[in-house]
Amino acid sequence: MKRAAKLGPVAAIVGFLAFVEFTSGIIQGYYTPLLTDIARHLGVHDADVNWLEGSQLMLSALVVPAFAKLGDMVGHKRMLVWSTAITAVASTALAFTDVFWVFLVAWALQGFYVVWLPLEIALVWSRSRSADRPAAMTRRAAGFLVAALELGAIAGALSAGALAEALPMRVLLLVPAVAVIACFFVILFGVKESPDLTGGTLDTGGLILISLALISLTGGLSFMRLNGPGDLLSWALVALGVLLVVPFVRYELRHPDPLIDVRMFRSTTLWPVFLTAGLFGVSVLGAQAPLSTFARTDAATYGYGLGATSFQTSLLIGSYVLSLVVGAMLFPFVTRWLSPRVALIGASALVSIGYLLFLPFHDAYGQALTNLVIAGIGSGALVAALPAAAAAAAPQQQTGVATGLTNSVKTVGGAIASCVFGIALLGAAGEAATGTAGSFAGYVTVWLVCGLTAAVAAVVLAFVPKLAFSDAPEVEAAAVR
Repeated sequence: MKRAAKLGPVAAIVGFLAFVEFTSGIIQGYYTPLLTDIARHLGVHDADVNWLEGSQLMLSALVVPAFAKLGDMVGHKRMLVWSTAITAVASTALAFTDVFWVFLVAWALQGFYVVWLPLEIALVWSRSRSADRPAAMTRRAAGFLVAALELGAIAGALSAGALAEALPMRVLLLVPAVAVIACFFVILFGVKESPDLTGGTLDTGGLILISLALISLTGGLSFMRLNGPGDLLSWALVALGVLLVVPFVRYELRHPDPLIDVRMFRSTTLWPVFLTAGLFGVSVLGAQAPLSTFARTDAATYGYGLGATSFQTSLLIGSYVLSLVVGAMLFPFVTRWLSPRVALIGASALVSIGYLLFLPFHDAYGQALTNLVIAGIGSGALVAALPAAAAAAAPQQQTGVATGLTNSVKTVGGAIASCVFGIALLGAAGEAATGTAGSFAGYVTVWLVCGLTAAVAAVVLAFVPKLAFSDAPEVEAAAVR
C-alpha cells in the first residue's frame, strides 16, 4: 500500500503508456526480418532498402523538436494522439501499395513514432512533479516503458518470423497497423493531459532553420553511406548542415519563446546528458547491423566471424535486447543505493567494457554473447535514464523539449556512426573484393569507436554536480538562465 501510494500520481497512466511503447517496439522489431521480402514485393534491389532507413531517419530528426515543443505548449497527450494517428495512417498505407516511392513516403511518415517516448516521459514528469520524489518516480516509470519497448521489439520480430510463410504480404504488413490503431484508442481514452501547459505560438522561424540543418546533415550522411566518402555532394550537404546551426543558434537566442532554448546546452546538468545521448547513439543505433553481419560471416571463408546461422544470430540479438530490458528495469533500483549520476556513469562504463571486450574476444559465439549482454545492460539503463535525467534537470516549461533533445541528439549520433561504420566495413581496396563480407579492420573500428565513445560519456558525466537528477531540493530544476 505504501508503494502504491508513492506511485499514485503516475500509476494511472504508466500501464497505458507501456502499451504505447510495446507498440513502438513492435514497429521497430517487426519489419527487420521482412526487409528482403519487402524488397521483392516492391520489385527493387536489396540495396534500395537503405532509402527506407534514411528517409525515416531524416523525418525523425525533424519531428522530435517540433512535437516536443508543441507538447509543452498545447499538451503532451494531444501531440501523442496526433503522432499516433499519423503513424497509424502510414502503417496502414504500407499494406496497400507496391509502388516503391509511395511505400517510401509512408515508411518515412511512420517514423512519427519516435516522438512517443519523449512525450511519455514529459507526461510522467508533469504528474510526478507534485510527489515527494518526482525524479525517482520518473526513473521508475521510464524503466517500465523501456522494458515494454524492448519486449515489443522481441514480440514483433518473433511474430514476423512466424507469420512470414503463412500470410500474403498485404496481410503481413497490416499486423503492425492494427497494433498502432489500437494504440491510438488507448491513448485517446486512457491517458489524461499534462497540467500546467505553457501555451504560446510555435517558433516557425527556428523550426525552419533547424529543419534545414538536420535535413542537410542527415541527408549528406545518408548519401555518403550510399556513395562512399569520395562523394563531394555528400560532404557539401554535411558541411551546410553544420553551418546552418550558427544562424539557428543566433535566431533562438533573440527569440522570446524559442523552439529550443539553446541556453540549456550551457546548463551544468543538461549539457553532459545531451552529449552522452549523442555518444550513446553511436552504439545503440549505429552498431547493431555490423554486429549482426559479423555474426553471420563465415570464419572458414574469411578468417573472421562467428559463422552463425540466422537462428543463432536471432538468439544473439534477442539476448542483447533482453539485456536492455534488464538494464532498464535495474536502473531505478540501483539509484536507491547510488546517486543517479554515479549510476549513469556505471551504465556508460558497462557499454564501454562490453564493446572493448570484442577486441580480444570475438572468435567464439559465447564470447560475443557475453560482450553483448554486458553492453546491453548498460545500454538499457541509458535508454531509460537519459530522458528521465533531462526531464529532472530541465526548466518546468521545457520538459518536453529537453526529453526530445536527448532523442534528437542520439539520432544524429547514430546517423554519423552508421555512415562511418558503413564506410569502414567496405575496407581497403581489395580487402573485401567479393563484396559479400565486411572488412575485419572495419569491425575492429566499430568495436573501438563504440567502446571509446561510451568511455568518453562516462568521463563527461563525472563533471555533472554530485546530486544531479536526484530529488534533493538544492538541485531542483537545474534552472537555465
